[in-house]
Amino acid sequence: MNHPTPTPLAPPRATPPAPVDLVLPCLNEAAALPWVLGRVPEGWRAVVVDNGSDDGSAEIAAAHGAHVVTESRRGFGAACHAGLEAATADLVAFCDCDASLDPGLLPAFADRVSSGAADLVLGRRRPARGSWPLHARLGNAVLAHSLRRRTGYDLHDLGPLRLARRADLRALALSDRRSGYPLQMVVRAAEAGWRVEERDVPYLPRTGTSKVTGTWRGTWQAVHDMRRVLAAAGTEAR
Repeated sequence: MNHPTPTPLAPPRATPPAPVDLVLPCLNEAAALPWVLGRVPEGWRAVVVDNGSDDGSAEIAAAHGAHVVTESRRGFGAACHAGLEAATADLVAFCDCDASLDPGLLPAFADRVSSGAADLVLGRRRPARGSWPLHARLGNAVLAHSLRRRTGYDLHDLGPLRLARRADLRALALSDRRSGYPLQMVVRAAEAGWRVEERDVPYLPRTGTSKVTGTWRGTWQAVHDMRRVLAAAGTEAR
């Protein structure tokens, strides 16, 4: 009995790499994660960096399709940099994981960088009522003023929503592992001659309790960390 010749199976189609890796530093954000991950642009990869959560955040992130990275060293910068190290896409974005910022706004940032119009795009937070405590806004304003004087960029916010090329970010050799990480990124970008843009973005009331701006102590620590970064930059420039 003649058997039909089997049709060769087509080789499995390789999954194309994500155009952007979205780094989401995370410490006990179980309540916010479903909304945040549901707003990640289609085709992008969410890289959730668990920074010591004990509320099941890592498991929730994985269940929603995120790539989960564990960073045992506590600190905003430590979590962000672990995400950068885990990224593989050409473009890398950063966003808080507390539902105060919408990652669905980031494609416009990516368009500016991928087109060559900018090297780093930052989100300038425009707060909704009750989303940004006065002490945190004042601390941010003081630091933004210092940053303008230090870099010459017309920037008004040190917000966490931002996007740049992965290779360029790695070349900055960022060393801060605390709250000074986003400021150090801008200072070193200025030293490298980057074109930096700022775009208005809505700032919503966060889900859950803030670990930084929700308290005077957290805000003071963040300001202290960032002032330390500016002081170090001034020393290195001399």
